[in-house]
Amino acid sequence: MMHYGEHVVAAQKPNRFKLAPEMEKYVSDFLRDCQDADKQLVVVVAFSSLTNNGYPVVPSVWRVVQHLQPAALQSYVEWLRSMFLQPQMGKLLDFSTRKQKDKQQAQQQMESPVSRLRKWLVARLCSIIDNHQVKKEEAVVMDVARFVFFHAFFSTKKVSQDIKETQQTLSVPLDDKTRGALVNSFFGLLMSLHHAPLCDGGSAASQKRVLGVSADGAMWIDHLAQYAHVLLNHPKQVQTSQPFTPEQRQAWDGMMESVTNFKKRPKKGLTAESNAFQQLFLLIGMHLFKAPEELLDIMKDLQTCVDKAQEKKAKKRKKKQAAEQEEEPEWVEVMVDILLSLLSQPSRHIRLVCRTVFSSICPHLNLAALNAILDVLNPDKDSEENGAVVVTDDGTQTKKMKVEDDEEEDEETEDEESDGSEDDSEEEERDDAEMLEDEEDEQMEEEVDQNFRSELMKVLQQQNALATEEDASSDEDLDDEAMMKLDKSLSALFSEQKKKIQAKKDEKTKLQKEKSLMLDFKIKVLDLVEVFVNRQASNPLVLSLVEPLLNVIDREMNSSSDQQSQDFLRKAADIFKNQLCRSKSYCRTAGDQQGELHDLLEKLMSKCQKLSDSSLCLYYFSACLYLVKLLRGTLPADTKEAQNPAGNDLKFMGHVDVERVTRVFREALVSFLSRRKSPLTSQMFTDLFDRFPVLCVNLLETAVQHITSGVRDHQQGQACVLVLRGMQINKVQQLLSGAKWTALCQKVSEQLSEILAQADQLENKLVKEKMVKVLELCHFLIKTVRLQKLSVDLDSLQTTLQSLTSTAPLKNTGKLEDTYWAVMKLFGVTKPKVDKTKPDTEPEQKPALKKKKGFLPETKKRIKRNKPVGTSRRHNRPH
Repeated sequence: MMHYGEHVVAAQKPNRFKLAPEMEKYVSDFLRDCQDADKQLVVVVAFSSLTNNGYPVVPSVWRVVQHLQPAALQSYVEWLRSMFLQPQMGKLLDFSTRKQKDKQQAQQQMESPVSRLRKWLVARLCSIIDNHQVKKEEAVVMDVARFVFFHAFFSTKKVSQDIKETQQTLSVPLDDKTRGALVNSFFGLLMSLHHAPLCDGGSAASQKRVLGVSADGAMWIDHLAQYAHVLLNHPKQVQTSQPFTPEQRQAWDGMMESVTNFKKRPKKGLTAESNAFQQLFLLIGMHLFKAPEELLDIMKDLQTCVDKAQEKKAKKRKKKQAAEQEEEPEWVEVMVDILLSLLSQPSRHIRLVCRTVFSSICPHLNLAALNAILDVLNPDKDSEENGAVVVTDDGTQTKKMKVEDDEEEDEETEDEESDGSEDDSEEEERDDAEMLEDEEDEQMEEEVDQNFRSELMKVLQQQNALATEEDASSDEDLDDEAMMKLDKSLSALFSEQKKKIQAKKDEKTKLQKEKSLMLDFKIKVLDLVEVFVNRQASNPLVLSLVEPLLNVIDREMNSSSDQQSQDFLRKAADIFKNQLCRSKSYCRTAGDQQGELHDLLEKLMSKCQKLSDSSLCLYYFSACLYLVKLLRGTLPADTKEAQNPAGNDLKFMGHVDVERVTRVFREALVSFLSRRKSPLTSQMFTDLFDRFPVLCVNLLETAVQHITSGVRDHQQGQACVLVLRGMQINKVQQLLSGAKWTALCQKVSEQLSEILAQADQLENKLVKEKMVKVLELCHFLIKTVRLQKLSVDLDSLQTTLQSLTSTAPLKNTGKLEDTYWAVMKLFGVTKPKVDKTKPDTEPEQKPALKKKKGFLPETKKRIKRNKPVGTSRRHNRPH
């Protein structure tokens, strides 16, 4: 065991912990195959007793415990609790490496072995509850949760028979670091219980899969809140680490009363909404023990908010109360402010509960409440105006917030390895950090300002240490007293300069932390936007999200490219494009805002044409298509029952001002086909044609004109692509049936004849690509005219195509040549076959001379002069 522990602690990379996975497999196989609870207990206790300066070698999150029998698990939990209360260090198999012993001799150890052991024990207890594969009863879960909660926030004053945790006292008092680890572990445990399925011992385990509740149907956090209420009602037996003020205790009692009122509601009511508010009340109540001063106001606002919501649902209200409510903010606005304040807390559990609660109040959301959310995402707003996130100058506090969030999320996975095993890795990280700091220092020092340079010159001139032209030849040195005085002056000057550089670095670090915290908060706020879009897609308030989300995407695309910013951008873009614009359910009452939506459409399309990035332009164009979809709406029920539902469905455009919208998209199309660098793409207009055939019919004429009037070859080719895609749409053909369709085909034929007549040289790559698109449109046009037997004159087009081979050679042009002959095949002209003629007399193929091995080529032979003839012949003779 000692050799195993030393290996885990001292093993170096890359073969670090090479034996640990093997040992874990051995232990796991043994515990799985062994059915004797006593033997299982001996093994897990023995491995848990192998410690390095008090910290066990095996990780705190150890999956082998899932093979323990219920009896062995119960005994193991009791051993962990008793070892926490009364650490018996003499029964542990403790060791230290040589490196650690040298450090202990050089400096006193910062953390005691008892504190290290207790941190691991708490993490092990929480990991057992977090692992849903462990066979455990509800009594074990509740005992561990009560144990961690009691020692995180309470201490024993007097033994009580009603409170089990007071019957065993601590042999060594808890220090602040251990209590902090207990607090973090408890809220991580709350997160685990929030997702915990029913235990095996639960009677309702076979009914349906429900998370976060015990067998009696009550939430785990509710059980813990009732236990906390019992502890608060026994002040003579227990005391809190941070005693409640009368105001804080009143807030706690009000919270418990509100939860009780929610429970009394009939089961046929809104159970989901009631459960959501219960979770929020209980979660804020449990966080009162951690930060009572910060959450007291939130608890009061939440209580007032719920009271107002209940009053508003009542049927009878007095006029005076209604007048007062008009002056005060609505309860849903207060609720949104509370959720935003809670989202600034570094807790994943709070984030999930806030998301659940917000989904319950979505139907009651008003414009002011939605604007409160959008103001957080507004790039033009300063972080100070948002008021939901408070960024402190203390770097340790910011670091602590991030650490707490990670601990709740990952269940303190950093404690899996012992501190001793991290000595070398910590040194490597420290060296890397020092190197980075040195590089930053060098960069900061290189930027020497002129003020510092002038101050340095003054100091040197005052001490006559600066050589001038007059005394440049002087070899006199300063005496000792002058040198000492100069050293002091230089030391003070450089010390001041170093402080300035450090202040700049601190300011830069502070700004980076503030930005990171604000981005993290905005990502959480996007959760609320996502919930609102998914739950209330048909709400007219959804229209208020279009511009703010576009501003967020625009701002983040042009900002820094760090990972956090990219995550924020990716989430905002996904909500906007995939969940808002492409949602199957959308607002059906947008006709009430026709003027506003048309104005917004013109505004977005105008900005879309002024952008320089096509990827950003795509989001603006998608927003325009979304607005057209809202204006069109759905076909009325009476129209669907008409005699010709198909025709009405094709022409139906709802509240869309077809002329105005057509003018908007026509201007964009002209810009795309005339500007050299346009952010618009042909795929955008193809989507427009597919989704709105009526607009496609109105825009086809403009596209046909630009087949020849396009400024460049690329634009002419894109015009052909749009005309081809538009004419291929079946609904467009139905809308243009008859004379209109024939006239369109005739116009396209004339335009194609004209552009083909202009083709003379095909050496340019762009010209070849354009001609391929032209010929593809020719192929579709000719085929359509022949199949539909349209009265379209194709003689001019055929003549131009036949003369194309003489004006522009097509040999060895690949796809262009194949497309051309595919078009000519429709006219009955096939590609001429080229017969491969063989020469009359084929030269006799002489067998290739095989190079004889072992000989050098003639160019590599050394020329020997003045040699006898016999020697030369002998040298060249084959071996």
